[in-house]
Amino acid sequence: MKKFNLIFSYIFALITVLIITGCVHDDKYDEPNLENYQCRTADYYTKAENKYIKWTLHDLKLKTLNEVITENAYVEGYVSSTDESGNIYKTIYIQDDPENPTEGLTISVDMVSTYTRFPQGYKVYIDLKGLAVTAYGNVKQLGQITPAGTRILEKEVPNHIFRDCNIRANIKPKVLTMAQFAANDALVGCLVQLDNVEFDERALCTNFAPNGETVDRTIGQGWISATQKYASTAIVRNSGYASFANQIVPAGQGKFVGILSRFNSIYQLYINKLTDLDMEGVGADGIDHHFPRVDGKTANPCNFSADGLTAKTVADVKQLAGNLAPNGLVQITGDFYLKAQIIADDATGNLFKYLYLEDATGGIKININRADLYFEKRFKLGKDLNVKLKGLYIRNVGGELQLGSNDSSSAVAYRIKDEEIYKYLFDSNALARAVVPTERTITQLTKADVGRWIKIKDLQFINSDLGRTYADGTATSNRTLEDCSGNKVTLRTSGRAIFGIKAASAIDVAGGKGDIYAVVSVFNDSYQLWIPQLTDIKFINPRCDGSIYTLLPVLYKDDFAAGGFSTDWTTVNVAGAQVWATSNQGNGTNYYAMVNGVLNNTNEDWLISRSVSLVGKTKAAISFTSDVRYSGPALQVFATENYTGDPATTTWVALPAILDTNTGGFGDWVNSGNLDLSAFLGKNVRIAFKYTSTPSAAVTWEIDDFKIKGQ
Repeated sequence: MKKFNLIFSYIFALITVLIITGCVHDDKYDEPNLENYQCRTADYYTKAENKYIKWTLHDLKLKTLNEVITENAYVEGYVSSTDESGNIYKTIYIQDDPENPTEGLTISVDMVSTYTRFPQGYKVYIDLKGLAVTAYGNVKQLGQITPAGTRILEKEVPNHIFRDCNIRANIKPKVLTMAQFAANDALVGCLVQLDNVEFDERALCTNFAPNGETVDRTIGQGWISATQKYASTAIVRNSGYASFANQIVPAGQGKFVGILSRFNSIYQLYINKLTDLDMEGVGADGIDHHFPRVDGKTANPCNFSADGLTAKTVADVKQLAGNLAPNGLVQITGDFYLKAQIIADDATGNLFKYLYLEDATGGIKININRADLYFEKRFKLGKDLNVKLKGLYIRNVGGELQLGSNDSSSAVAYRIKDEEIYKYLFDSNALARAVVPTERTITQLTKADVGRWIKIKDLQFINSDLGRTYADGTATSNRTLEDCSGNKVTLRTSGRAIFGIKAASAIDVAGGKGDIYAVVSVFNDSYQLWIPQLTDIKFINPRCDGSIYTLLPVLYKDDFAAGGFSTDWTTVNVAGAQVWATSNQGNGTNYYAMVNGVLNNTNEDWLISRSVSLVGKTKAAISFTSDVRYSGPALQVFATENYTGDPATTTWVALPAILDTNTGGFGDWVNSGNLDLSAFLGKNVRIAFKYTSTPSAAVTWEIDDFKIKGQ
């Protein structure tokens, strides 16, 4: 069952932010107390009565994958990593020598805070009997094969990994260039040093990682040109739980020290602690010698200064457009800047690759070619953002003036290029403030309100929208709001929104009356509202006519979670060898219904629900979610009141379901919307899914979250 628990997600995110931002992360730690924790010395393994076989790390990695080691063998090495900052998770990295290693090893453990038992630099001995060499991302690692996975269980760690009682070395990173990674693949797991490297333009001015998320940042070495970029690049993996996650990546060039890793063909680096990086900072002479960068930037581009710039308001910016025709572009050439508050962000996906800014004079949309902007410190809701305007473009989109670029490659949005965001958008370094709405009625809306955060009281969805979800498909959908005098305004919801069709169980529109908080847009003189959060709609009162609307109760549902079809479902194979089944591929332990006419076979297969009574009901509907891959005939959805036992002799009524249309990949589940069953009120109804494929087109269809609702 693929569902978003929206409220839980918000609460969890808030708690995570409070915990992380409430801590001081100075990258200085106390030494762990290792007194009385088990240790050994080398002579333990040389005693005749123990009969241990010593293997090298190289020997170990040659062992058969996923085969439990039965020999009484051991390996030794030096801990190259530390998880004290939280950036490395349930992993211990070791190398065969503290100064000039030739081999590294990844040890997967179901244990956190391993630094308290195995600090960086300590020599360790690993008893191998009962463990196994496994692989993840084609990188060999040492673990333990258990029903829960391949990590060494925490309770088993003391039986396999032992610290040397006396030997702790200073791990000296091995100096490499990125171009040498492939020739030194055995060093995966070792501490390495890269000189004269820098984070690329996309990473500039961003934090290492958002709260709770792991993200990749790219570093480059050896500048070629503005078009060819770096001679070599590598990925720096950053955990959102790292103590330095919310810090801004260094903008200069210099020394990078981290653990070398790999995922398939992509080389990755993990930071142990920020003090291992020397890529930014003013020296004793008052000069930051990490500039110029290898790409030619002579100073930190993330430091905003208004020197030489003229402040502009939102109203001023709009006036710069003059009499701009629809879809026209005009470039801003003056040395101007805008300081305005972020009033609407992309946290739920309803706003995609853009933000709204507002000051005392008005609001404006700014298009940015990067998703999940809300993850970044400078783009937090309620913060002031400094915008350098020179070089940006103003565009007239259906009567709405918007900021962006002239880059038509970013579809029709003309967004600021990802690699150029650092040039224009700057953190004000001020705390976020409450976003205060301007109160309006529908009839009071004017062009001056476009881009503003507003509040309209006492609205409701029109009757024909009740029972519908906020979005009908992967595109943007319109719903209509009205006041009690019948004045109407459009609410726009993107199919990307987690409360729209993107949610596995898309949410029905609110049925009551109340207040809405939204940002105003306009298209061809028609005003539109956008809500960044579902909580911006507070329709908790009776409707204008005094009635209280209730959502249709669920009469029957099946999410196929346990796998296999119960007796509630009938599968009928009319043609072809392929049939309806259930699968959990790519979805953990949760199952869904699936059919695939693999290799372009001719198929006709039916999946038919049990009979559900709609006797005594005045309203009824069905809903489900679908996912499609590859091209082929569309899935057909039918209903019947008189199933004969043979689909060919049954009278079926087609239902106009909304189906997934992204044939290029799995995972983008689309809600069908509520499909009206009014024709079957007072009767018993069955729902059927008809699958067909041909010798030239065999599509895969997946179905989940099936519901029949009625009252």
